[in-house]
Amino acid sequence: MFKANTLTQLLAGVVLVAALPLAAQAQGKEPVKVGLVSSKSGVFSQQGEEVIRAIRFAIDEANAKGGIDGRKVEVAEADDEGTPDAGRRVAEKLARDGYNLLIGAIPSSISLAIAQNLDRWDAAYFSVASKSDKLTGDTCKPRSFRTNHSDAMDIAMINEWAKGLKDANYAVLAADYVWGRDSGESFKKAVEASGKKVPLSLYVPLGTKDFSPYIAQLKAANVDAIWVAETGRDLIAFVKQAEEFGLIPKTKLIGHALIQNFVIGATGKALEGTPGNTAYTPDLDSARNKAFVSGWKAKFNRLPTDNEGQAYNGTQVIFDGVKLAKSVKPEDVSKALRGAQLDTVYGKVTMRAADNQLMIPNFVARAKTVDGVLRPVVEQTFGPALMPAPSPLCKL
Repeated sequence: MFKANTLTQLLAGVVLVAALPLAAQAQGKEPVKVGLVSSKSGVFSQQGEEVIRAIRFAIDEANAKGGIDGRKVEVAEADDEGTPDAGRRVAEKLARDGYNLLIGAIPSSISLAIAQNLDRWDAAYFSVASKSDKLTGDTCKPRSFRTNHSDAMDIAMINEWAKGLKDANYAVLAADYVWGRDSGESFKKAVEASGKKVPLSLYVPLGTKDFSPYIAQLKAANVDAIWVAETGRDLIAFVKQAEEFGLIPKTKLIGHALIQNFVIGATGKALEGTPGNTAYTPDLDSARNKAFVSGWKAKFNRLPTDNEGQAYNGTQVIFDGVKLAKSVKPEDVSKALRGAQLDTVYGKVTMRAADNQLMIPNFVARAKTVDGVLRPVVEQTFGPALMPAPSPLCKL
């Protein structure tokens, strides 16, 4: 049985806890409400899992430090199922429920579906993985931002990188949708301009599980190396089968989004020594990245992956927008970010005002074992000066 003074103390504690939210409201600080839309199912679920983890981490980290501009960060999540229809539907629900700072989709098709509706939903959107040039081109929107590399940025780097490739004969194996075709065709054009040959280009439907017919054609082509631009589960299946059927290591792989951490982690040693582009590594030499990597290792006892680094960076851009705007309203945040100088995991960079593209460096890496872990290790860095000019089709 409680003593009277003990009961009084408990009741006082309850009153104090109940009063805390009211005190916060009295300060007039609305919470930062993030709508996390990513793939928990479907072909992009491996990448979605990493993106979701990193965004949650960034939010927990911010709240542990007192929030953003004195505001608590709240998040609501939805599965886009890897399809534009589902992505648009769940993003709209989140936005209309007040979680209107949207982030997290993997494929460009979903990001494009979201971006076209932002004014109607009174929302803003931050792409952390989608690469289609349309997002910052003819369908750009004032409230849509890209914090990762675009196709045009990657292709500009590929064109430069291709000049130094030593092999004479290449094949292309790429996903049969806009990103895969853009990558494969751009690589072919770049290496042919350097006097090399590309006698075979194969474009594979999304969702393909059996790559044996394509592997047979690649083996018969007898090329020196294969440019690979596949995605998600399809990419993992191809690498595993290429090793099983003896395509690799006899024929070298190089590629676009080939040596992502989730692919390396799912394919054993198959990609060891393989070069490719990478969007982020934990080795980036900036104060913000070092702090991120330290906090991540303390929580997960491992380094962050490329997808996790990009998603964390995109979440920080949202937070920086709230700080600059001193507001959580999507329109205010968007206006504050356009043309802003930001301190990111990539260092000090600019959010280009002409198209809302974050101007970040790009990297070529090789899968190497470091401290017992096979992962991308940067070999070449291409600065933002290589970045193509904004598309004249973008009218913000």
